[in-house]
Amino acid sequence: MKKWEENVRKVVPYTPGEQPNQPGMIKLNTNENPYPPAPGVQRALEELEAESLRLYPDPAASELVAALAEYYGKEKERFFVGVGSDDVIAMAFQTFFHSEKPILFPDISYSFYSVWADLFQIPYRRPALDGDFRLVKADYFKDNGGIIFPNPNAPTGIYMELEEVEEILSHNPDSVVIVDEAYVDFAGPSAMELVDKYENLMVVQTFSKSRSMAGIRIGFAYAQPKLIRYLNDVKYSFNSYTMNLPSLKLGAASLKDRAYFQETVSKIVSTRERVKKELSRLGFTFPDSKANFIFASHESCPAKELFAALREKNIYVRYFAAPRIENYLRITVGTDREMDELLNFLRAYLNRRPC
Repeated sequence: MKKWEENVRKVVPYTPGEQPNQPGMIKLNTNENPYPPAPGVQRALEELEAESLRLYPDPAASELVAALAEYYGKEKERFFVGVGSDDVIAMAFQTFFHSEKPILFPDISYSFYSVWADLFQIPYRRPALDGDFRLVKADYFKDNGGIIFPNPNAPTGIYMELEEVEEILSHNPDSVVIVDEAYVDFAGPSAMELVDKYENLMVVQTFSKSRSMAGIRIGFAYAQPKLIRYLNDVKYSFNSYTMNLPSLKLGAASLKDRAYFQETVSKIVSTRERVKKELSRLGFTFPDSKANFIFASHESCPAKELFAALREKNIYVRYFAAPRIENYLRITVGTDREMDELLNFLRAYLNRRPC
């Protein structure tokens, strides 16, 4: 090691999902929405003038924040936006998890949490999910420096009812609790309903999944104004211009078409439930996913083998070579046509595979 390398901060980085670009591929590995954004997004893109890009964007992201406030019927002071929910959560780690006590998040969860904790030198513990991949609430009733968990969880897709979320909140009045709701639009009520009651609760959502805008990178936090002010203080100490102008314009436009949003979410949920039944007939088991993916394991065919076989046919799913989940595939819910091709391949492959 060179002398200067002794001063380099070394972390194990997050491994993003593969982004293949093959003709005729079926891409079911990164939980992207298979349908295009709302039509108003295209119109807003066409109206965007190149001349406007020579100026810095609004550091307060006023247009997008105002659109969020109008959409949810809440005060603007309750919203914070960033470059995808990853940016928002990373900012929250830096802002709220500044204690010698460990923060808590599940052992099977979004793997970026441990990366951020290591990067920002935050102590942490990862209580194990139970045998059914469910969060054990009592593990979060202990002294801690903060709590974060996804709901629905990733990669399991399990949704925790708000009564259970509130149990965790009620036991942790002295910690900031972040509920990461990247997939909540496919599931059930949002913990946003609890924010008025708990000043230490922050809810984070994204435009990448249900709003079909993974490529533009928009995320937001919702909390009582005090938490939002703290977040903004850190943001303005780090980078005043986190959101680019196209993101602000297109994000605001996407919030104006409720009917289209509800239609696409409904289609994904309908496809998800149909595919669950078909996968069960093929010998797969899985938690009851309430996200836009299914976390499936086959009764006799190893996940690693299926992953490789699917990949050879240009069908991409996600495989995690990690303890407790190494025999599961995370399958994004695509269009009905894409899912039918996946199912047809699995039927044929499993039928001809020697027992």
